Amino acid sequence: MLESREGGRVLEVRVRHEVIRIEPWGRDGLRVRVGRHGVVDDVPGALLTPRERPDVDVLIERDHGRIVNGALAAVVELVPTDTGLVPVLAFRRGDTGAELLGERRAHFWWPGPRSFFEHGGGYGRLEQRFHAYEDEKLFGLGQHTHGRLDQKGLVLDLVQRNGEVSIPFLVSSRGYGLLWNTPGVGRVELAENGTRWVADSARGIDYWVTAGDGPAEIMERYAEATGHPPMLPEWASGFWQSKLRYRDQEELLSVAREHKRRGLPMSVIVTDFFHWTHLGDWRFDPAEWPDPDGMVRELEELGIRLMVSIWPSVSPLSENFPEMRDNGLLVDTERGVPVHAPWHDKGFGTAMPVAFYDPTNPRARDFVWERVKRNYYDKGIRAFWLDACEPELQPGHPHNLSFHAGPGSEVANVYPREGARAFHEGSRAAGDDEVVLLCRSAWAGSQRYGAALWSGDIPATWDSLRAQVRAGLNVALSGIPWWTTDIGGFHGGDPDSPEYRELVVRWFQYGAFCPLFRLHGVREPRMPFGPDMTGGPNEVWSYGDEALELIGETLWLRERLRPYLSEQMRVAHESGVPPMRPLFVDFPADERAWLVEDGFLLGPDLLVAPVLHAGHRDREVYLPAGAVWTDAWTGQRHTGGAVVTVDAPLGRIPVFLRDDAEVPVRG
Repeated sequence: MLESREGGRVLEVRVRHEVIRIEPWGRDGLRVRVGRHGVVDDVPGALLTPRERPDVDVLIERDHGRIVNGALAAVVELVPTDTGLVPVLAFRRGDTGAELLGERRAHFWWPGPRSFFEHGGGYGRLEQRFHAYEDEKLFGLGQHTHGRLDQKGLVLDLVQRNGEVSIPFLVSSRGYGLLWNTPGVGRVELAENGTRWVADSARGIDYWVTAGDGPAEIMERYAEATGHPPMLPEWASGFWQSKLRYRDQEELLSVAREHKRRGLPMSVIVTDFFHWTHLGDWRFDPAEWPDPDGMVRELEELGIRLMVSIWPSVSPLSENFPEMRDNGLLVDTERGVPVHAPWHDKGFGTAMPVAFYDPTNPRARDFVWERVKRNYYDKGIRAFWLDACEPELQPGHPHNLSFHAGPGSEVANVYPREGARAFHEGSRAAGDDEVVLLCRSAWAGSQRYGAALWSGDIPATWDSLRAQVRAGLNVALSGIPWWTTDIGGFHGGDPDSPEYRELVVRWFQYGAFCPLFRLHGVREPRMPFGPDMTGGPNEVWSYGDEALELIGETLWLRERLRPYLSEQMRVAHESGVPPMRPLFVDFPADERAWLVEDGFLLGPDLLVAPVLHAGHRDREVYLPAGAVWTDAWTGQRHTGGAVVTVDAPLGRIPVFLRDDAEVPVRG
């Protein structure tokens, strides 16, 4: 029942038809797979094959088994019950034996800590249960709009939606990280009486656990296991200008020229959706964009890169639709016609159904990249906006999808990662390592393909701004170091409103300290959805002279921070530790640092406390113990381990320098 395999490197447990395989996976990591009759190895998970073979100890004694990989040990006990033996796992520190995480039986009779409810054909609803621990805090798990940093007590759907990004990796305050290495649809319940991971329909359980001396070390191990992010190109660290839609080439160029005429910095400007002939053609409409090559050249002369919006949708009117349909390059359905959302495209006159291409199919990835390379990349474009890449299902029924990699129920969540992979691998094959991908969704491992995540179509409200701070920090702890929001929010906002102008100024100040710095949104007055829409004005001068002066100061603040930020991006590239992170990543011994949800660190030397409420002109800031903190604006010094109240006039937000660090926050 308990066996040592592969030369004493793997612990395998067999009880009746259940097989549990525990094996070392990277430094201080163990991978656990569970199946009926055997483990499944053909699901596209996030784990990479480890480069090194660490020393491993496997010990078996009658009804106990133990496997140790560095800082992590797994212990298996065969527990006698009224319904027979039940294997129960516990993960412990490899040095002290202290329990980090243990399985929890659902009931003294049945089921045990794992359960399989048969659907037929080898598929079933799977459950994996663990103990809950008093005072444990849980972070990561992607990006969500619930407005919480610590996610203990929540139930989260494991499914991709606009603004709700499922990356099933969590970091625990108890000193472990856990990756649910299953891209299927389900949920995780982080309840007070136990944690439960659920897969709605799958063939096996697959997860990975690591241990570390603090969150930073856990993030390093996660990057080793799932992939390091590339180095962010220097040009991408500046200001990105965007609005709902620039309708044509001349309008976009006029904004870039005006920006430079006013002496304001800009690094990227965006051509958003409907710039194409038809959805899925992946090329400029020559009626609106007559000279893309000339446009790219002029922007480059201004020091600006062009980003273009690429959707995964393919209209039946697209020149590519017949070939993709006939060669099986589109996502299929389990039932019904293989179309997945309505779309009001050019030439339709009304909303009509469209399909999605299937990035889990290598041939489909190659097909799409070949079109993108010919029509965009070869013109000098190196920034791509992979919008609606969840993908955007209407209605949202991923269970009805059928992919090259498997049924939607089992693999749907991997879609955005494989979409980013097409562009990353295509650009690398072209000899380029500086392609930037702005994505609306991601899954575990997306970071290795250069995916930058943004928080989706969020409201233009103070509540939303507050939620972004927590969301961005959890994204960072999910392994994605490149992150941004729509400054000012996406949905709504009247540029003539004094109240909204205050929100935009404060959002700019927060955005200047985010990994990516980007303005976007659909402002008032709004237009009906369709190819004629453009959205209200959303340039930095759209909010009045007072706001423009303050926004301009923030743009130059970002310019001063760029060398420091590039250093932190290199750290993220090399170690996996994100530049923007909660206070407890650097101060894990400070219990109060684990409770701060409205401030963050940018690298080790900057503590940022954004203003998150209308009308506030000061705020309280907690400064972690173990450092001396200097107010970047006034020079006043404070000993850490205390709350201070500092001024926050409309022109600035509180920023503190750690231990006499020299970062040019002030001009």
